[in-house]
Amino acid sequence: MQTHKGRPREFDVDSALDKALRIFWQRGYEGASLADLTDAMGINRPSLYAAFGNKEELFRRALDRYAERGPGRALREALAEPTARGVVEQLLRNVAIALTDPCNPRGCLAVQGALTCGEASDAIKQELCKRRSEAEQTLRERLEHAKAEGDLASDADPAQLARFVSTITQGMSVQAAGGASRDDLLRVADMAMKAWPG
Repeated sequence: MQTHKGRPREFDVDSALDKALRIFWQRGYEGASLADLTDAMGINRPSLYAAFGNKEELFRRALDRYAERGPGRALREALAEPTARGVVEQLLRNVAIALTDPCNPRGCLAVQGALTCGEASDAIKQELCKRRSEAEQTLRERLEHAKAEGDLASDADPAQLARFVSTITQGMSVQAAGGASRDDLLRVADMAMKAWPG
Protein backbone atom coordinates (compact mmCIF):
# COMPACT_ATOMS: atom_id res chain seq x y z
CA MET A 1 0.00 0.00 0.00
CA GLN A 2 1.32 3.45 -0.82
CA THR A 3 1.94 5.67 2.15
CA HIS A 4 3.11 8.86 0.51
CA LYS A 5 1.51 12.13 1.53
CA GLY A 6 -0.80 12.53 -1.45
CA ARG A 7 -2.58 9.18 -1.29
CA PRO A 8 -6.37 9.28 -1.50
CA ARG A 9 -8.58 8.60 1.51
CA GLU A 10 -9.42 4.96 2.00
CA PHE A 11 -13.00 5.53 3.07
CA ASP A 12 -16.16 7.10 1.76
CA VAL A 13 -16.57 10.39 3.66
CA ASP A 14 -20.34 10.56 3.03
CA SER A 15 -20.90 7.03 4.28
CA ALA A 16 -18.70 7.68 7.33
CA LEU A 17 -20.64 10.87 8.06
CA ASP A 18 -23.95 8.98 7.86
CA LYS A 19 -22.63 6.46 10.39
CA ALA A 20 -21.41 9.22 12.71
CA LEU A 21 -24.80 10.93 12.43
CA ARG A 22 -26.52 7.75 13.57
CA ILE A 23 -24.23 7.41 16.61
CA PHE A 24 -24.76 11.05 17.61
CA TRP A 25 -28.52 10.67 17.08
CA GLN A 26 -28.64 7.58 19.28
CA ARG A 27 -26.30 8.75 22.04
CA GLY A 28 -26.17 12.54 21.91
CA TYR A 29 -22.98 14.56 21.57
CA GLU A 30 -21.47 13.71 24.94
CA GLY A 31 -22.68 10.11 24.90
CA ALA A 32 -20.88 9.38 21.63
CA SER A 33 -17.25 8.55 22.45
CA LEU A 34 -14.48 8.82 19.87
CA ALA A 35 -14.18 5.03 20.07
CA ASP A 36 -17.92 4.66 19.30
CA LEU A 37 -17.58 7.01 16.36
CA THR A 38 -14.44 5.52 14.83
CA ASP A 39 -15.79 1.97 15.27
CA ALA A 40 -19.07 2.86 13.56
CA MET A 41 -17.33 4.81 10.80
CA GLY A 42 -14.76 2.06 10.22
CA ILE A 43 -11.82 4.46 10.51
CA ASN A 44 -9.09 5.27 13.01
CA ARG A 45 -8.69 8.50 14.97
CA PRO A 46 -6.04 10.03 12.68
CA SER A 47 -8.40 9.51 9.72
CA LEU A 48 -11.28 11.10 11.64
CA TYR A 49 -9.14 14.12 12.50
CA ALA A 50 -7.79 14.40 8.94
CA ALA A 51 -11.26 14.27 7.37
CA PHE A 52 -13.38 16.13 9.93
CA GLY A 53 -11.08 18.07 12.25
CA ASN A 54 -12.30 17.05 15.70
CA LYS A 55 -15.39 15.62 17.38
CA GLU A 56 -17.09 19.01 17.55
CA GLU A 57 -16.57 19.65 13.84
CA LEU A 58 -17.74 16.13 13.03
CA PHE A 59 -20.91 16.80 15.02
CA ARG A 60 -21.52 20.06 13.16
CA ARG A 61 -21.10 18.26 9.84
CA ALA A 62 -23.50 15.56 11.07
CA LEU A 63 -26.01 18.28 12.03
CA ASP A 64 -25.78 19.74 8.53
CA ARG A 65 -26.49 16.30 7.11
CA TYR A 66 -29.37 15.85 9.53
CA ALA A 67 -30.85 19.14 8.33
CA GLU A 68 -30.99 17.71 4.80
CA ARG A 69 -33.20 14.76 5.76
CA GLY A 70 -35.82 13.39 8.16
CA PRO A 71 -36.92 15.74 10.93
CA GLY A 72 -34.41 18.28 9.70
CA ARG A 73 -36.25 18.86 6.44
CA ALA A 74 -39.79 18.78 7.89
CA LEU A 75 -40.05 22.57 8.01
CA ARG A 76 -38.49 23.13 4.60
CA GLU A 77 -41.09 20.87 2.98
CA ALA A 78 -43.99 22.36 4.97
CA LEU A 79 -43.13 25.91 3.91
CA ALA A 80 -44.30 25.04 0.40
CA GLU A 81 -47.93 24.91 1.61
CA PRO A 82 -50.00 27.87 0.35
CA THR A 83 -51.61 28.84 3.70
CA ALA A 84 -50.24 29.45 7.19
CA ARG A 85 -52.55 26.80 8.60
CA GLY A 86 -51.40 24.39 5.90
CA VAL A 87 -47.74 25.10 6.70
CA VAL A 88 -48.19 24.36 10.39
CA GLU A 89 -50.44 21.35 9.87
CA GLN A 90 -47.99 19.85 7.36
CA LEU A 91 -45.03 20.64 9.62
CA LEU A 92 -46.58 18.85 12.59
CA ARG A 93 -47.48 15.83 10.48
CA ASN A 94 -44.01 15.75 8.88
CA VAL A 95 -42.39 15.90 12.31
CA ALA A 96 -44.61 13.11 13.70
CA ILE A 97 -43.75 10.88 10.75
CA ALA A 98 -40.02 11.67 10.74
CA LEU A 99 -39.61 11.22 14.49
CA THR A 100 -41.07 7.73 14.28
CA ASP A 101 -39.36 6.55 11.09
CA PRO A 102 -38.30 2.96 11.86
CA CYS A 103 -35.13 3.47 9.76
CA ASN A 104 -33.83 6.14 12.15
CA PRO A 105 -33.23 6.52 15.88
CA ARG A 106 -36.28 7.93 17.66
CA GLY A 107 -36.52 11.58 18.53
CA CYS A 108 -34.76 14.65 17.17
CA LEU A 109 -30.98 15.02 17.17
CA ALA A 110 -31.22 18.79 17.73
CA VAL A 111 -33.48 18.38 20.79
CA GLN A 112 -31.96 15.23 22.30
CA GLY A 113 -28.43 16.47 21.74
CA ALA A 114 -29.04 19.67 23.71
CA LEU A 115 -30.78 17.86 26.56
CA THR A 116 -27.75 15.66 27.14
CA CYS A 117 -25.05 18.36 26.95
CA GLY A 118 -23.21 19.32 30.12
CA GLU A 119 -21.06 22.38 30.81
CA ALA A 120 -18.07 20.88 29.00
CA SER A 121 -20.07 20.89 25.76
CA ASP A 122 -21.56 24.36 26.06
CA ALA A 123 -20.51 25.30 22.50
CA ILE A 124 -22.47 22.35 21.14
CA LYS A 125 -25.50 23.20 23.27
CA GLN A 126 -25.37 26.78 21.97
CA GLU A 127 -25.09 25.52 18.38
CA LEU A 128 -28.17 23.33 18.82
CA CYS A 129 -30.13 26.16 20.44
CA LYS A 130 -29.10 28.49 17.60
CA ARG A 131 -30.30 26.03 14.95
CA ARG A 132 -33.64 25.51 16.70
CA SER A 133 -34.01 29.28 17.06
CA GLU A 134 -33.31 29.75 13.34
CA ALA A 135 -36.02 27.23 12.46
CA GLU A 136 -38.48 29.06 14.72
CA GLN A 137 -37.50 32.37 13.12
CA THR A 138 -38.10 30.92 9.64
CA LEU A 139 -41.59 29.84 10.70
CA ARG A 140 -42.23 33.21 12.32
CA GLU A 141 -41.31 35.03 9.11
CA ARG A 142 -43.66 32.80 7.12
CA LEU A 143 -46.48 33.54 9.58
CA GLU A 144 -45.74 37.29 9.46
CA HIS A 145 -46.01 37.11 5.68
CA ALA A 146 -49.33 35.25 6.03
CA LYS A 147 -50.65 37.91 8.41
CA ALA A 148 -49.63 40.72 6.03
CA GLU A 149 -51.51 38.94 3.23
CA GLY A 150 -54.63 38.49 5.36
CA ASP A 151 -54.16 34.71 5.53
CA LEU A 152 -53.79 34.90 9.32
CA ALA A 153 -56.17 36.72 11.68
CA SER A 154 -55.20 40.36 12.28
CA ASP A 155 -54.97 39.78 16.04
CA ALA A 156 -52.74 36.69 15.66
CA ASP A 157 -49.20 36.98 17.00
CA PRO A 158 -46.77 35.28 14.56
CA ALA A 159 -43.95 35.19 17.14
CA GLN A 160 -46.13 33.49 19.76
CA LEU A 161 -47.58 31.07 17.21
CA ALA A 162 -44.09 30.12 16.01
CA ARG A 163 -43.01 29.57 19.64
CA PHE A 164 -46.13 27.46 20.27
CA VAL A 165 -45.44 25.27 17.23
CA SER A 166 -41.76 24.91 18.17
CA THR A 167 -42.73 23.87 21.68
CA ILE A 168 -45.11 21.25 20.30
CA THR A 169 -42.51 19.82 17.90
CA GLN A 170 -39.84 19.69 20.62
CA GLY A 171 -42.29 17.98 22.96
CA MET A 172 -43.12 15.49 20.22
CA SER A 173 -39.41 14.72 19.95
CA VAL A 174 -39.13 13.96 23.64
CA GLN A 175 -42.28 11.81 23.44
CA ALA A 176 -40.93 9.92 20.41
CA ALA A 177 -37.63 9.26 22.18
CA GLY A 178 -39.68 7.87 25.07
CA GLY A 179 -41.52 5.43 22.81
CA ALA A 180 -44.63 7.31 21.65
CA SER A 181 -46.05 5.83 18.44
CA ARG A 182 -46.64 7.63 15.17
CA ASP A 183 -50.39 7.56 15.83
CA ASP A 184 -49.79 9.10 19.27
CA LEU A 185 -47.85 11.97 17.73
CA LEU A 186 -50.31 12.48 14.89
CA ARG A 187 -53.03 12.84 17.51
CA VAL A 188 -50.91 15.46 19.26
CA ALA A 189 -50.60 17.28 15.92
CA ASP A 190 -54.38 17.17 15.46
CA MET A 191 -54.94 18.48 19.00
CA ALA A 192 -52.48 21.31 18.44
CA MET A 193 -54.31 22.35 15.27
CA LYS A 194 -57.53 22.75 17.29
CA ALA A 195 -55.81 25.70 18.99
CA TRP A 196 -55.03 27.37 15.65
CA PRO A 197 -56.56 30.87 15.39
CA GLY A 198 -59.55 31.30 13.12
